[in-house]
Amino acid sequence: MTFSIVAHCARTGQFGVAVVSSSPAVAARCAYARAGVGAVTSQNVTDPRLGPMALDLLERGLTPAECQVVMARVATHAQYRQMTFIDGSGRGAAWSGTGTLGTHAEAFGKDVVSAGNLLANADVPAAIVAAFEKGDPSLELGERILLALQAGADAGGEAGPVYSAGMLVVDREQWPLADLRVDWGENPVARLMELWAVWKPQMYDYVQRALHPAQAPSYGVPGDE
Repeated sequence: MTFSIVAHCARTGQFGVAVVSSSPAVAARCAYARAGVGAVTSQNVTDPRLGPMALDLLERGLTPAECQVVMARVATHAQYRQMTFIDGSGRGAAWSGTGTLGTHAEAFGKDVVSAGNLLANADVPAAIVAAFEKGDPSLELGERILLALQAGADAGGEAGPVYSAGMLVVDREQWPLADLRVDWGENPVARLMELWAVWKPQMYDYVQRALHPAQAPSYGVPGDE
C-alpha cells in the first residue's frame, strides 16, 4: 500500500525520506531519519518499532546491507515487513519479506533507494530512482525527493488511489529541517508539493530562530519587532 524513497545529499549531508500510501497518515508510521546517521522506511504491514531500531544500528556503524540482515533476523513477523536503508556514504539496501503485498519491487542508485508494495507495476521504484539521479544536485534535497516521488506517481504509483503522503528531511540538528505531511485527502503528492513551496523559503530561518533568535528574521508573528 506504499511507495517510498530514502535519499542522501552528498553536497549537504542531509537525509530525506518520503512515502505515499492509500492508508491514512502514512508518514507517521513509515518515515524515519536521523541527522548524521541515515534514513529508513518501515512499510508494507507496518511495524513502527523497526525504524528507530534500524537507525540505531546505522549509528553504531553497521552498513545498510548489514543493517538489513540484522533487521530481517530480529523483526517480529519479518515476512510481512518491507524496509529501505540509506547511509552517509550513499550506500543503500532494501528488504521485502515473503508476505509483502501485491506487486512489489525495489530499486537502488547512488544516494537513493526506493521500494513499494501493491504497486501498479514493478517499474515504479526504478522510475523514482532514475528521476532522483537525473535531478539537479544543487537543488534542496527535499525538492529532489518530491520530484522523484512525482515521477513514481506518474509511472503508475500504487495500484489504487492514494490518500496520504509525507516527507521528512534532517540536516545538522536533531530536529527535522522539514517534516511535511498530508494525512488524508485527494492528490496527496501534489498537496505535499504545495506545502513544500510554502515551507522551503522559511525553513532555514526557523533553524536560525532556534539557534540565534536575535538574528532571526520576522514573519509578522504577534510580538515580533
